[in-house]
Amino acid sequence: MQNQDSGYCYSFPAVRGIQAGRPFYIATCPLRIIPKIFSYNEDDVPPELRAQRTLNKTRIPDMVKYLLDNPKEYVFSALTASVGVDISFNDHQGAPNLGTLQIPMDAQILINDGQHRRKAIEEALKENPDLGQDNIPVLFFIDEGLDRSQQMFADLNKYAVKPSPSLGTLYDHRDQSSELARELATTVKPFIGMTEMEKSNISPKSNKLFTLSSIKQSTRALLSKGPKDGFSEEEKQLAFEFWEEVTRHIKDWQMVIDKQVSPAQLRQEYLHAHGVGLHAIGVLGKHLLCQEPKLWKEKLQQLADVNWLKTNPEWIKRSMNHGKLSKSNINIQLTANALKIELGLPLTPEEKALEKQLS
Repeated sequence: MQNQDSGYCYSFPAVRGIQAGRPFYIATCPLRIIPKIFSYNEDDVPPELRAQRTLNKTRIPDMVKYLLDNPKEYVFSALTASVGVDISFNDHQGAPNLGTLQIPMDAQILINDGQHRRKAIEEALKENPDLGQDNIPVLFFIDEGLDRSQQMFADLNKYAVKPSPSLGTLYDHRDQSSELARELATTVKPFIGMTEMEKSNISPKSNKLFTLSSIKQSTRALLSKGPKDGFSEEEKQLAFEFWEEVTRHIKDWQMVIDKQVSPAQLRQEYLHAHGVGLHAIGVLGKHLLCQEPKLWKEKLQQLADVNWLKTNPEWIKRSMNHGKLSKSNINIQLTANALKIELGLPLTPEEKALEKQLS
């Protein structure tokens, strides 16, 4: 910190650049000062006078937990901000665009992108002050007024696309259910070579039958696990055995594996080639393993007698909304109910109540 005419200022190592004819600065800021330089009170400011969305406080706890659980591995992307006063940039000798950025401590700094990261950093520092020694990049623009700042927010978020659930599952190495889904996709029939690893929707002509995200959700249902739960080795082995056993009793899956029919043909005609069908089989398996722990493999043989055609009236009223397959919780449960009835498993009171809504 140094003293300028306007008072004390923050000094950051920075790089200067030009974008659309305007200067910008990429600075390295210690986490401990982020809550201090990015302060705001949004409660009294209407949306038309803000340059950011209202803070969604439900997002913060998960981000804080991520920081605290992974102090040696976390990754936070750069914050983007507009500074409301003239700032000074002192070039290093012989390097005109490398230098020190100086921002008065009383400057108004507006976050254009990253307010949730800022709040998460503030909360995490309360529990682990050592994080304050870390750094985060901050992209500073010169504030040109509210209209420009609002336009920056719109532009920064216009093309942001959240990765598909399948791609998130593929790349997430901390989530145990994602790890198990990847193992199943690469080692267990019918998933080997039949799993779409990146997209969560399969195109009509694709040679894939399942999505990685549907394997993850279905297996989580099978083992009665929540999003943050882990798996024992016994549970993992049970998942492997279950899906291999299911494959033995769905001859259409076997035909695809043997290349006697294409995945595209199967998806066109059969429910079990879609996420709602796979998820319902997982729900069925959960009840089967609980009620018939010794005889579940024998009971699964009855899957061979199920009419899996999408034209089956049962699926039309259970698995579809307005004639299209639906992966809503109610449709998955109604589909699973039909499978339980087919295998002679009793319905729970909640499932019976759901059945009454069909009639």
